[in-house]
Amino acid sequence: MAYDVTLITGDGTGPELSEAARRCIDATGVKINWDVQEAGVDVMARIGTPLPDSVMQSVRRTRCALKAPITTPVGTGFRSINVHLRQELGLFSCIRPCKTYKGVRTYFSKLGIDLVIVRENTEDLYAGVEFEMGKPETTQLIQFINGLPSDKKIKTQGNETGVSIKPISVSGTERIVRCAFDYARKNGRRKVTAVHKANIMKHTDGLYLATAQRVAKEYPDIQFDDRIVDNMCMQLVQTPESYDVLVLPNLYGDILSDLAAGLVGGLGVAPGANIGPNGAVFEATHGSAPKYKGLNKVNPTALILSGMLMLKHLGESDAAGRLERAVSAVIEEGKQVTYDMKPDRSDPSAVGTREMAEAICQKLKHV
Repeated sequence: MAYDVTLITGDGTGPELSEAARRCIDATGVKINWDVQEAGVDVMARIGTPLPDSVMQSVRRTRCALKAPITTPVGTGFRSINVHLRQELGLFSCIRPCKTYKGVRTYFSKLGIDLVIVRENTEDLYAGVEFEMGKPETTQLIQFINGLPSDKKIKTQGNETGVSIKPISVSGTERIVRCAFDYARKNGRRKVTAVHKANIMKHTDGLYLATAQRVAKEYPDIQFDDRIVDNMCMQLVQTPESYDVLVLPNLYGDILSDLAAGLVGGLGVAPGANIGPNGAVFEATHGSAPKYKGLNKVNPTALILSGMLMLKHLGESDAAGRLERAVSAVIEEGKQVTYDMKPDRSDPSAVGTREMAEAICQKLKHV
């Protein structure tokens, strides 16, 4: 059987990483019909949009994509392609495993961390319901809010104030919490922890927590607890081994997934999956590192492991397991790895992106 998969090559170091991941996935023996698509700043410079219609058409057809990193300018330029893909394709869940691999430098290597972040992708402050400072509609919104019979007032004016709205719904919370519990059941996990700030934001995070508590009762075989988000950050640093699956609203999920990646060695070893009822997009959680473009230098592990998650999603669990074991073995040996995975980053024995991918391909023959 062959699978149709969209390969979005990205920009910056994205094309190098996507080629490395593609080689490793092909080396598992799983037959993939790759539909290669370009997106990002390079495409925008040529045709005026960072996300051509052909990309969306391809992902809608294949219902499965592997996406290399794409640059999002800070503060200016186009809105995040990642956010756009998730919202347009209904990819409501972002699943980010954070796992220690022997040979990866981290203060927590002895703990054997194996966390999974399940992040809601479509609501919260990332829904993009924003009102720009100085716009008439911003002033009108502030005047409307201040005119309500409530003690909740915005004390500054529209000419100096930007406003973001934080929508949290029962339906959106139900489906992400069920996703976390279903993941726990399917993967033999013991506990789900809901993360929130319900002590302060009682009508958004409070709704999220109450809904999570209700859904948890449908899964008596899985432990459930909850943590306030700031306390959760401290808990992850102090006792990360106490946690298993974390389910979070969008913003907290984004922040804590990076924190958890830091526990296991950084974004270079952190894969990600965005899944909805009509498709899935798999991606590394790091950026495009444009300063390293074309240098054959960056670590391909995160995108290769994202390909591993993709293989699991396609039902190719054996191939996914072999690919993860091959990646793990190459990292543990520490010879054919990129500079960032060496104890001394200036170590001249470090290899490039292509060479590390080739080492993983070779290791696949023996795992």
